[in-house]
Amino acid sequence: MLRPKIPTNPTVTGIVTPSTTSGPVQPTHALAPVPVTSTRPTVQLTPGALITIVAGGTAAVLVIGTVLVSLLLAVAITAASVAVCAVVLRSLLNGQHKR
Repeated sequence: MLRPKIPTNPTVTGIVTPSTTSGPVQPTHALAPVPVTSTRPTVQLTPGALITIVAGGTAAVLVIGTVLVSLLLAVAITAASVAVCAVVLRSLLNGQHKR
């Protein structure tokens, strides 16, 4: 039940290779080396373009970092104000029960 079933092919539809070989396999034809050519244009960076890319990347990192830090600070301030409100409300409610 758990053994895999290998399908049988009644007609040969390709190159038949024997399961065992009696000697070393010899290639039937030699492959000629194909020269590699690229149709894409090459990108050449001048020193000015490289400085512009580095400055733009640095500016992007600084802006994104500033935004993320300000969001984190906003969450921290909100959490602190909610905690202060909870302490004040608890104090007011406990004061009413004692009287």
